Amino acid sequence: MLLVDECRWIWRGRRWCHLVSDETLDELHDMAARLGLPRRAFQGDHYDLHEGLRTGAVVLGAQTVGSRELVRRLRAADLRLRPGMPRPSPPPLPTDRLPLVLARIHGQLATGVRIDRRNGLIETEMLDEPLEERVLDDVLTGAGFLAAGERLATLSDTVGPGMRLLVCGLNPSVVAADAGYGFAGATNRFWKAAISADLTDRPHDPWWALIAHGVGMTDLVKRATPRSSEVAPSEYAAGAERVARLVARTQPAAVVFVGLEGWRAAIDRKAGPGWQSNDMGGRPAYVMPSTSGLNARVGLPEL
Repeated sequence: MLLVDECRWIWRGRRWCHLVSDETLDELHDMAARLGLPRRAFQGDHYDLHEGLRTGAVVLGAQTVGSRELVRRLRAADLRLRPGMPRPSPPPLPTDRLPLVLARIHGQLATGVRIDRRNGLIETEMLDEPLEERVLDDVLTGAGFLAAGERLATLSDTVGPGMRLLVCGLNPSVVAADAGYGFAGATNRFWKAAISADLTDRPHDPWWALIAHGVGMTDLVKRATPRSSEVAPSEYAAGAERVARLVARTQPAAVVFVGLEGWRAAIDRKAGPGWQSNDMGGRPAYVMPSTSGLNARVGLPEL
């Protein structure tokens, strides 16, 4: 059984708690990967979670207990790390969890900070299977990094296995890149439409949409701009190829594209809203009107 205690101790302005298993460390590491935690966060017998992650762990099945009960059950399972004991090494990270881990790293770094794609920060040497260079390039691009490892002012993909839907925007606005979530403009109606359609129950939180509702998010083009009209057709075409490879790897039940502009530029210039005759990466594709306030002539019920 996975256990979390109360968020009591404060670090860097947030309250934190502990995530443990009273059965196996494998169960603990699997939950950590589902939450997007890097293996380097393992503390020998637990992972530390802030309040937001704690909520996600509970949604995914962790039981809430008091701190004393947590320690008691950890000791009873003989999984408590005692003084003088060597810290056990975590198992390799499943490759399909790497994008979410990188998304968390992206959110912790300032724009322009460079990371070594082959060091422990990205953990490529700790994956359960090697990644081809092209796949690693795609994953880094989706996570908001240059191939050389520089953190860009953009959004990270929030994707993983078992998605019921992958939402693909055109490209992040500068406002969204600064806010850390897509469709962040004051007049953008995406989150209202998503909640109305039961895709999520919490606005402005792509991580929650993925963890709690199986809805992932990406963009055709990762370059942030003030307006999508500043994106070149060639960028949409290259982005569609990357998204197709992403879909082929993750196999969501379906893909929805927000805005006709990118789909028309990259796939079918005569396309209209609705289900498309062309698939995306082998999965059904649906194109909806832009949710931008600039497209206010399309009402919320029609989105």
